[in-house]
Amino acid sequence: MRCLVVVAHPLRESLCHLLAERAVSALRAGGHEVAVEDLCAGAFPPALTPAERASYYAGPFDGTAVRNEIDRLRSAEGLVLCFPTWWFGFPATLKGWFDRVWAPGVAYDHADDLGAIRPRLTGLRQALAVTSLGSPWWVDRLVLRQPVKRVLKTALLGTCAPNCRLEMLSQYRAERLDGRRVEAFARRVERTLAGWR
Repeated sequence: MRCLVVVAHPLRESLCHLLAERAVSALRAGGHEVAVEDLCAGAFPPALTPAERASYYAGPFDGTAVRNEIDRLRSAEGLVLCFPTWWFGFPATLKGWFDRVWAPGVAYDHADDLGAIRPRLTGLRQALAVTSLGSPWWVDRLVLRQPVKRVLKTALLGTCAPNCRLEMLSQYRAERLDGRRVEAFARRVERTLAGWR
């Protein structure tokens, strides 16, 4: 498959970067073609430009400033997202990537009556979200009911890539990890990606 790995963490020595590197290695070992989008290293600006926002409904969407990112997303059959969960949401740079790249005419089309959108990412078949959280598992799952997973599964992939299967691996209490737990989690990422065909 053609796979896109998107990393959204400002620190190069972070757990997210380590996991992204392991994901890239696992995908390449499986014979997949891999493109990497490091949003922070590339200083991806998360805010919609005035031209982008003005063209959201007045179309066609002005994707001039994010053309390369759009091309990589359109060609992807597999998507790996490596990011920290902050305040039970996406980091700003990743949220901005969704806002600016998963745009009308790219990830979906608006209905003529502004009803339900029509998906365009029909070639995207597999997605893996790899995230770290400082909180314990029960806060994310029982109290907040996995808000990040719900947005990914329902709002983004469910509407823009309905043929895509999402898996999510969450490392809880990430600030308290030792080397053994980091390695165990990295191996879970590798095993998950080894099943991609």
